[in-house]
Amino acid sequence: MRHAKSDWSISGQKDFDRSLNQRGLMDAPKMGARLKGMGILPDLIISSPALRAKMTAEYVAEQLHYDLDKIDWNEEIYEAPVRTLLQIINQVSPAISSFIIFGHNPSITYLAEYLSKAEIGNIPTAGVVCIEFEVPEWDMVSEGTGQLKWFIYPKEATDI
Repeated sequence: MRHAKSDWSISGQKDFDRSLNQRGLMDAPKMGARLKGMGILPDLIISSPALRAKMTAEYVAEQLHYDLDKIDWNEEIYEAPVRTLLQIINQVSPAISSFIIFGHNPSITYLAEYLSKAEIGNIPTAGVVCIEFEVPEWDMVSEGTGQLKWFIYPKEATDI
């Protein structure tokens, strides 16, 4: 999942410290509720600790009744290339059957395309892609091993 829409109104603010804007504050819980309605209940949430991603992850986690204290804040996600994001996936415990990574563009879009070979183009803010893998362990996930199951975002109206 890409973080929700961020606030650019504070001049000189560090990118890492940008909060969500009004639209982001509405879209993050909306997408969390939508995921809950779809029956999405991840075993793990991994997120960039950048404020906009952190806020998005917390809003979504609340909607999914996921314990906020169990969110894995991974500093490597911020400004990570696809290779780093893949390493994070490859290190997930085999005991975990599903998880959500909250990250940033362009890396999150590149990752989804790399794993699924789908042509996504751009995951908009608060957009979510679901990729399914037919591998027994997360350390076997690599280029083209996933299948894009669905792609949703706040501005599109159709459900899966």
